[in-house]
Amino acid sequence: MQIGELVRDETPAERVNRNFNELLGELRIALPGVQVLFAFLLTVPFAQGFSQLTGFERGLYFTVLLLTALASAFLIAPTAYHRLQFRRGRKEEILLFANRAAVLGLGALALAMTGAILLITDFLFGTAAAIPVGVAAALLFGSLWYLLPLFRGR
Repeated sequence: MQIGELVRDETPAERVNRNFNELLGELRIALPGVQVLFAFLLTVPFAQGFSQLTGFERGLYFTVLLLTALASAFLIAPTAYHRLQFRRGRKEEILLFANRAAVLGLGALALAMTGAILLITDFLFGTAAAIPVGVAAALLFGSLWYLLPLFRGR
């Protein structure tokens, strides 16, 4: 027997509850990182060096800020959805929504982190260095967070 081949003797309702609890655990891991990034980004315009950013860098900063807010919204949405649908017998519907929201939230977070890396690299070393570093970050997040899980499941 390999890891992941655990045979469970559970009802459909127990499976949904287990899956939902696993998803909530995953969200508890992702949320602090998003919140720290968002809090940091909210302070950046008040920093001394912000006025030195080029128009491109300011636009990239604002895009990263919006992507981080979007990631926060998607990653927190399952909690709100669950709270408003609580005790209505719709746990499987809640789980489906929560899973989609989590995937979208992680996508927004991957884009935000890639954008933040691109922005900082551009500010420190210029666009010529920022492009390959940004592409590498996008490939890393895309590979680890999407491609690897999708292809390992086949």
